[in-house]
Amino acid sequence: MDRRPNRQSPLGLVLGLVAVVMFGATLPMTRLALHDLSPWFISFGRAALAGFCALAVVLVLRRPWPFGARETRRDLALATLALVFGFPILIGVATQTVPAAHGGIVLGLLPLCTAIAATVLAGERPGLGLFAASAAGAGLVAAFALRNGAAGGFGYGDMLLFLAVVICAAGYAVSGRLARRMAGWEVIAFMLILALPVTVPAALLTFPWGREVTGESWAALIYLGLFSQFIGFFFWNAGLALGGIARVGQMQLLQTFVTVGLAWPINGERPDAETLLFALAVAVVVALAQRAGRRRPVASAVDPAGPA
Repeated sequence: MDRRPNRQSPLGLVLGLVAVVMFGATLPMTRLALHDLSPWFISFGRAALAGFCALAVVLVLRRPWPFGARETRRDLALATLALVFGFPILIGVATQTVPAAHGGIVLGLLPLCTAIAATVLAGERPGLGLFAASAAGAGLVAAFALRNGAAGGFGYGDMLLFLAVVICAAGYAVSGRLARRMAGWEVIAFMLILALPVTVPAALLTFPWGREVTGESWAALIYLGLFSQFIGFFFWNAGLALGGIARVGQMQLLQTFVTVGLAWPINGERPDAETLLFALAVAVVVALAQRAGRRRPVASAVDPAGPA
């Protein structure tokens, strides 16, 4: 059932912020897991782990399978390709050559791409102020990457991260569209279940058989599977549905702070003054984006609990 209140819910921003904190550890944890594991096993292993958890939750709660409607099947397939396969694989490969803190800044492009995707794929109409703030954030990110990329320009890792951003934004818009008809947690749960026939065999094929893997790497993989791939989306999809895809998507600019902050204790990447200044500038852009977003209510939102 598609419910459309006439105003945005502040709860959407709160849920989005909780998700951003969980997502902010993704790059540092991926880089930590890469000490012993391949990016391919990390991508498929985390998705398989999250998929089994999702299947258990769905079975225990006896939720109906949502694959009957053609539109739902299409959106679930598109979101699965983007968020279960495309984004994790690209950041896994990119993080082999790009420091986690640097990658966190590049991912600051995501809110602008999400606002665009919300307009194209989800029928939202963000105001010009929101787009302007998003563009300012994107400009800061581009400037940082140009100053700190390989050979003074965008490197191979930056290009992979940019492609990951585009794919992820499209996935967010489609999953946010799904969250108007389903509970937010069900969206990611059934995406992961849909991917199991691929992720399980792929995880077994890329498993580090016969290799010694440290407990730190396994712990990082478990975090990626449970929080980055599964639990974080409970909050994120509900937030997108309640507060609007474009507006809540701006919260992800704050993910830069989380990633840069966690990359220090997890990966030993102490942030320099320039990185901190760029992160601070991005936070200012987030505040401006939220102020602009409040002036243009978004038409779509649902109860995060979904239809009974």
